[in-house]
Amino acid sequence: MRTRLLPLLIVLMAGVLLALGFPLAGSLAAARQQTVVVDRIDDTARFAALAQFVTERGPGVDERKATLEGELARYHEVYGIEAGVFYRDGTAMALATPGWRIPDKGEPRRAFQEALLGRRSHNPPQVWPWQPHARLAVASPVVRDGDVVAVVVTYSPTGQLRSRILQGWLLIAAGVSAAMLLAVGAAFRLTGWVLKPVRILDAATHDIATGRMNSRVVAAGGPPELRRLARSFNEMADNVETVLEQQRAFVADASHQLRNPLSALLLRIELLALELPQGTPGHEEIASVRTEGRRLAQVLDDLLGLALAEHASADLRLTDIGELAAERVAAWRPLAEEKGVRLTDATSAVTGWADPVALSSALDAVVDNALKFTPAGEEVTVTSSADGATSTIVVTDRGPGLTDDELARIGDRFWRSNRHQNVKGSGLGLSISRALLAAGGGSISYAHHEPHGLRVTVTVPRTGPH
Repeated sequence: MRTRLLPLLIVLMAGVLLALGFPLAGSLAAARQQTVVVDRIDDTARFAALAQFVTERGPGVDERKATLEGELARYHEVYGIEAGVFYRDGTAMALATPGWRIPDKGEPRRAFQEALLGRRSHNPPQVWPWQPHARLAVASPVVRDGDVVAVVVTYSPTGQLRSRILQGWLLIAAGVSAAMLLAVGAAFRLTGWVLKPVRILDAATHDIATGRMNSRVVAAGGPPELRRLARSFNEMADNVETVLEQQRAFVADASHQLRNPLSALLLRIELLALELPQGTPGHEEIASVRTEGRRLAQVLDDLLGLALAEHASADLRLTDIGELAAERVAAWRPLAEEKGVRLTDATSAVTGWADPVALSSALDAVVDNALKFTPAGEEVTVTSSADGATSTIVVTDRGPGLTDDELARIGDRFWRSNRHQNVKGSGLGLSISRALLAAGGGSISYAHHEPHGLRVTVTVPRTGPH
């Protein structure tokens, strides 16, 4: 969930920072240029005041003109700015550098035309750092007796201005980057704070789904809604565990209580069968009742075993899975030979964390099931291997196999395929195997074994509990 939530938060925060950063960068550039423009306006106003004396008739005009030209020349020498005073017809009164004139088009001409109207020229267009040839044109009118008689024009290079704008932008970019880093860190903390209870809840849910009913959630962190959800989850888990415990207790008690009278009943049937010699009427019915009674006793034993398997805790230890599988194959080989089935093992030295007794019982149920459905002359194979974090024991047979729908139901309590109802069994053996394995963190799965048969995979973890 973090991989989906975190990019969304980062994109939103980046959008907000950029939405603030771009206007700030534009305002900074405008402020930097406005400062330069104000300085140029002051300069042109000063030159306009000197030019007024030049336009007056009388002695000393040449001297005043020379003074104006000297000021313009020093101004150009110090700042590198072109400057000049021009009459209304565009001819030069005084120039900072000889030969400079107002171009026929462009910003200097526009500023000159506006100043002829008796007002200072408008602010020049914004200069950006990527415009190396941009210049600022500022003009002020020279007014005498209420009439505009000349115009002072300055035409400034923008190297320093663009440099200061770029420096300001770099500071803004650094600030935005720092803010972005802080925002990403805050997003990590926020998503971690929000999602930590969700991860804990997910882990507890998985534990309960795999049979560890004592898992609970510590409702100590995260938003209030998630803390309430954690408390509700714990209450639900408590109720579910109580109901399951009651169910297990009922099954165990019922199996135990029914076992005693059933044993007594079977004993009476055995005695009755001994009193009736072979061929006596009713002897076949007694034999049938005795068979069904034994089957019922087996079902009760399996129910009691299932209740105990679901209730007992696993005694996990590091176990040689291959050696254990080989021992169970050796134990079942006489029965396989009696049925004419080849029971082979291709086990290797593989270790895993498991309860040896529970794993042995689960393997016995799987091998027993394989031998039941494998016809004479076919083969049942048991192999062991390691794959990453798990160790596996695979039992394959050459029986009739199961359909896809039947594979989805195998392992359910009391379920047996309609095609195999005549085979002895209660339908609880694989359910007991699954419960025994789940208690230790293992699992059991089923698949087709081509060209026909069933493939059963028993999996246990290779690392112990933390």
